[in-house]
Amino acid sequence: MVENSLGIHGDEILYVGDHIYTDVSVSKVHLRWRTALICRELEEEYNALIHSREHRALLVELIKQKEVVGDLFNQLRLALQRRNMGRPAQTMAATHMDDKELTESVQKLLIVMQRLDEKIAPMLEQDGEHFSKRWGYLSRAGLWDKSHLMRQIEKYADIYTSRVSNFLHYTPFMYFRSQEQTLAHDSYSFYESQIDP
Repeated sequence: MVENSLGIHGDEILYVGDHIYTDVSVSKVHLRWRTALICRELEEEYNALIHSREHRALLVELIKQKEVVGDLFNQLRLALQRRNMGRPAQTMAATHMDDKELTESVQKLLIVMQRLDEKIAPMLEQDGEHFSKRWGYLSRAGLWDKSHLMRQIEKYADIYTSRVSNFLHYTPFMYFRSQEQTLAHDSYSFYESQIDP
C-alpha cells in the first residue's frame, strides 16, 4: 500500500526505525526496503570512545609488543623442539645459540610475556567502562571484535545514526550507502599496491 501510494518500490524507500527487529529487520527482509536504524545510545558511546582513546592506544601498543615477543618466543621454542629431535633450528636467531642460551632465552621471553599480560589483562577489563561498567561498549565485544548487536545492525540496517534529525541536512532523494566492508587481507593488498607501483 505504501509503495503504491508513493509510486516507488523496494530500495527506493528508506525506512527509518528505532527497533532492530520490529522496524529494521522486517522492512529489510520482507519488503526489501533500505533501512536506517536510530540508536540514541551511540552518542554516549561515541563520547566514551573519544574519552578512552589514550587508554585504548596504550592497550593496543602493549598487545603489539606482546605479539612481537610472542613471535620470537614461538620461533625459539620451535628451534628448541627441532634441536631436541636432531633437526636444524631453522631460524636465524636460534642458529647461533647453544642449547643453554636457547633455553634461557625462551624462559626470559616467557617472563616478559607474563609481565605484559599482567599489564594487559586489567586494561582489557577496564576497556568500555567509560560507557557502561557492567556491559562495556554496545558496538564492541573485546578490543577489536564487533558485538552481537553491531553484527545485527550491519545485517539489517543499511545505515544507522543516533538521531532522525541527523537527516535534516539531506534531501529526500539522497541515496545513502553503507561503507565499504573490508576483509582481513584488504589492508595487506592496499599497502602492497602503495609500495610496488
